[in-house]
Amino acid sequence: MESLVIDILNPKAKRLLQNLADLNLIRIKKKKDKTEFNHLLDKLRENAEGAPSLDEITKEVESVRKSRYED
Repeated sequence: MESLVIDILNPKAKRLLQNLADLNLIRIKKKKDKTEFNHLLDKLRENAEGAPSLDEITKEVESVRKSRYED
């Protein structure tokens, strides 16, 4: 399956796409707005004083992987 993002310039094109969807030739999905998630993420980041750096996260992941595979 291949996904494409299409900007519809003419309303007739939207009807054509809907007809294709009715024939089960394509599936139309509405893009979900990610603004709620972005607001939540920004709020969580404001409250985080000592957020770990990328290096700290990488070291922690590597140590967990090492301990998991040693057993």
